Amino acid sequence: MKFNLHIHNTLQKLLAQEDTDGDRKITIDDKGPKRFLLEDPEGNVAVIKGTYQLSNLLQELALARKSNLETTEIDLSNITELPVSRISRKIKDYYWDGLTRTIDEAGIKKIIEDDKIDNPVAYLYVPATDDLAYDYFKKLEATTPKLKVIQLPVEITSEFALSINKKPGILALALKEENGTIKGVPFVVPGGRFNEMYGWDSYFIALGLITDGKISEAKDIAENFKYQIDHYGKILNANRSYYLTRTQPPLYTSLIMDIAEKDADKNWISRHLKTAIKEYETVWMQLGKRLTDSGLNRYKAEGIGLPFEVEPGHFDDILEQYALKYNIPLREFETKYLEREITDPELDAYFIHDRSMRESGHDTTNRLVDICADLNTIAVNSLLYKYETDIAFLIGKYFDNAFQLDENHIHSAAYWEKKSQFRKEKINELNWNASESIYFDYNFVKKEAHHFEAATTFYPLWAKLCTTEQAEKLVSETLPKFKMKGGIAGSSKNAIQNIDENAPVRQWDYPFGWSPHQILLWKGLLNYGFDDVAQEMIYRWLWLITKSAVEYNGTIPEKFDLETNSHKIFAEYGNVGTEFDYITDEGFGWMNASYQFGLSILNKNFIAYLNELRDPDELFD
Repeated sequence: MKFNLHIHNTLQKLLAQEDTDGDRKITIDDKGPKRFLLEDPEGNVAVIKGTYQLSNLLQELALARKSNLETTEIDLSNITELPVSRISRKIKDYYWDGLTRTIDEAGIKKIIEDDKIDNPVAYLYVPATDDLAYDYFKKLEATTPKLKVIQLPVEITSEFALSINKKPGILALALKEENGTIKGVPFVVPGGRFNEMYGWDSYFIALGLITDGKISEAKDIAENFKYQIDHYGKILNANRSYYLTRTQPPLYTSLIMDIAEKDADKNWISRHLKTAIKEYETVWMQLGKRLTDSGLNRYKAEGIGLPFEVEPGHFDDILEQYALKYNIPLREFETKYLEREITDPELDAYFIHDRSMRESGHDTTNRLVDICADLNTIAVNSLLYKYETDIAFLIGKYFDNAFQLDENHIHSAAYWEKKSQFRKEKINELNWNASESIYFDYNFVKKEAHHFEAATTFYPLWAKLCTTEQAEKLVSETLPKFKMKGGIAGSSKNAIQNIDENAPVRQWDYPFGWSPHQILLWKGLLNYGFDDVAQEMIYRWLWLITKSAVEYNGTIPEKFDLETNSHKIFAEYGNVGTEFDYITDEGFGWMNASYQFGLSILNKNFIAYLNELRDPDELFD
């Protein structure tokens, strides 16, 4: 049944009756009657009942209002649609588009309208090695208010990166030519205040795009990865000027593998495989940087001083100690330290660890605070093990075991298999703790395990580097320490038992749950034949996303508190994806991806239970 409704009048009447807390949403927190009579001039009548249907009506009216028409036709089937179908449909047909950006004439306005940096000038930095881009953007500068285009030097030093913190801006990404017109290669942002391309977010987003059949959009992400390696020397934490010295967890070959499975274009694979090998050798395998004497890798960001992206006051608990040391007020010390009028080797070392922790993607966790650059993390070494096995696989499958890297080098699968075997042996030697059935990070400075139980212990399942026995122990003995009603937490509860109660609540620790950890766990369980466990863990996470969307006006947040099964987070940085009026245009990038990917491998009977919001603890006793 379809209703012809006056948009403004119906919207105002609905909000006046049901939005009792005035947040322009209809949620379980509102105290209205939760019963709204819908009628139109044609005599159609329906009663809309409950939070879910009322919020759907609000969303449909909000969508219609964007058309600037007085009236609209609302289909009742969109109001009563089953939750799983509605959430998945919105992600596929609406949210991905809402998160897509380009840096070009068509998209520049959306990029420079930025709530992160309140500057009268919007700076766009272009690499020294891309003259075409510099010429294009300089022409665009002339017709774009606020835009200021700056070409970067050939060599980006930590000192240079520090110097441009006074002029923070966006870094250019790839351009392409279509029908004689230059356009930006599209990318998908995480959402909310994250209005730029993030490194590891983009891999999980691409997985969601591939699941939704959007192969071209996933390939665009790969093109922007390639551009960053070719022109900035690394896949960036994000394409902002203050991330020039920082990379992200290595997932490029996983993206190549996923795309090749759907579109086995040998020329495309060759282009990207060459760049992935370049990244492996130049970013990860330089001894003394991200490669250590132990034979394993670490995160080791460059840069000087405080990370620029944090909110004011974020480091006050640390800086106060040094303000007392130098006997000057906190804000004065902060300014002098930022300006390098005061330098302190001990504080500089703290921030090396902090930037390295942010490079890991886990910003922040007590596991890595003030120690990250001293650790051969199980996370990065699992990811690099998969790089090595992925490259071996691609060479064997698509290039007859002889890949022409350049005119002087031909790589065989065996060459990369040897690398992966060495890494596997080292991981078993340094990271695997047989007595506790867990992978710990290894402190190569102290030459001992770093005893912090983190969800990264499940990365080896995803990377296929476990033995069958190790996998069984991880699932039977270790997984229960992390499993909660809505998925796995970033750490075990035990890991944070001895943390100072006055310390900041770190968002990548217990009790918070994140999409990357869930996705990598699911894939890992399936790799080793734990299909029933995988189904359970997928259900738990999708149940929580569905519950949040049903009860909170379609909210799909960045992360969850798994202790309260809520998007209401009381930790550093809050929770992105929860602030909107009437309807979310975006969801949140990797949360969207986890929903679509999870649904693609979840059994149909469990999808029926999701629509009923059946409690996972009742289903999986």
